[in-house]
Amino acid sequence: MNYTIGYGKGSIQFSLPEGTDAHEINYDSESRGEEMDWIRQALENPIESPLLRELAKGKQSAVILISDASRLSPSYKFLPSLLEALREGGLSNAQIRIVVALGMHRKQTERELKQLVGEEIYQSIEVINHSALPEDCVHLGTTALGTPVEIFRPVVEAELRIATGNMEPHGLAGLSGGVKALMPGVSSQRSIQHNHSFSIKWKSQPGNPENPIRKDMEETLKFLPVQFLLNTIVNHRREILHAVGGDVLKAHRTLVEKAKQIFLVPIQKKYDAVIVSTGGHPKDMQLYQAVKTLQNASKVVKPGGRILLVAECKEMFGNGLFQYWVETVQDSSRIAEMMKEQFVLGAHKVSHIDEVLKQHEVYLYSEIPESTAELIGFKPVEDLQACVNQFSQYGSLAIMPFGALTFPVT
Repeated sequence: MNYTIGYGKGSIQFSLPEGTDAHEINYDSESRGEEMDWIRQALENPIESPLLRELAKGKQSAVILISDASRLSPSYKFLPSLLEALREGGLSNAQIRIVVALGMHRKQTERELKQLVGEEIYQSIEVINHSALPEDCVHLGTTALGTPVEIFRPVVEAELRIATGNMEPHGLAGLSGGVKALMPGVSSQRSIQHNHSFSIKWKSQPGNPENPIRKDMEETLKFLPVQFLLNTIVNHRREILHAVGGDVLKAHRTLVEKAKQIFLVPIQKKYDAVIVSTGGHPKDMQLYQAVKTLQNASKVVKPGGRILLVAECKEMFGNGLFQYWVETVQDSSRIAEMMKEQFVLGAHKVSHIDEVLKQHEVYLYSEIPESTAELIGFKPVEDLQACVNQFSQYGSLAIMPFGALTFPVT
C-alpha cells in the first residue's frame, strides 16, 4: 500500500509492507457546493445582524481582522465580497484597514501579507500586522476572571470592526473562529498570557465552545464590540465547505455542529502505533503548530504505543520562548512542573509534548536537527521508509494523513 502525505508545501511518499494491519483515520474533506455561494449566502442572510452594507452606512472607518499564514482561513477568497459590501455602505478604500490578527505568532512579511489578501487588495487597502506590545494596545478593562482587556490601538479606534477566520476544533477554546480574531487575535501579550493560563486549571474539549476559557475571551466583547463576523469552514485545500455571517457569538454557534460533523472522527479502538502527517503547509510550518497534530495522534494510540510524526517544521520551533525553555531547562517533566507554578506563553507547548511523551514514544521526521529533536524528547528519523517498515511490525497501525484537522473521539 502506497501513501502520499503532505510535507511542507509539497508531499512525501512511503509504502506499507504487504500484510500490514493498517487503518486510515481521516476527517470529512468533501466539498459541499460552490465556494462563493457560501460567502454570498453568509453576507446576504446574516444571523441576528443587519447586512454589512447597512452597518457601514455613516461610518468613517472600518477594520477587518484576518488570520495569519499559519491558519487555513482563505482571506483572499472572501475579502473582495467584504470590501464590496463596505463600499456599498459608503466607505472608501482609504477608510478601510486590514489587520492581521497574530495573537503571539510572528509578524508576516510583505510577501506573506500580499499572499494573505491578494495582490490587488494589497495595492489598494492598507494591510498591517497586529502588535501585542503594551504600548501599541489600549487598556479597556478587566474580565470577571481577571484578564486585562488590552486591544491593538487601530482596532479600538475603528468605528466598524469585522472579524473573520476559519472554524475548526481547538484544544484551548473548544473551537476556533468567532471572537478569537479579537482575543487573542489582536490583544496584548499580557491579555493573551492571562487568558491562556487558565489551561492549567481547565481542560477544554475540542469541538465544544462552552468552556470557561472561551467565555473569558468572549467577555472581551463587552468592552469592545465587534459588529460583524464572517467565519468559514475549509478543508486542507482551503476549499470553503461552509460559511456564516452576522452576530459574533450567535453566528459562530450556528456552525458548531457542522464543524463537529466534519472534524470529530469516532474511533472504535486504539492502535499499537500511528503514522501521522499534519497534512503539510501551513500546519507543519513549525513545531509550535505541529504539536496539535501530535496531540490528536496520541488519542488513537494505546498507552506505551508509538507515534511517527511527519512534519517539516522549516521554521523550527516557531516561538522563541518555546525554544529557550527546551534548550535551557531540557527536562520536559521539570518544565511541566514549572508551568504549574507560573504559566509562560510559548513554553506551554513543552507541557503539551510532555503529556504525550509520558504515554508514548514519539519519532519525528522533519527538518529539525537531530540534537534538537532529542532535547525535546523525540527520536529523530532520518530514513522515513525504514521507520515505516519498523512501525508496521508493532501490531495494529493507524495512518492519519491530515492529523491537524482530524480529531479522534471515543
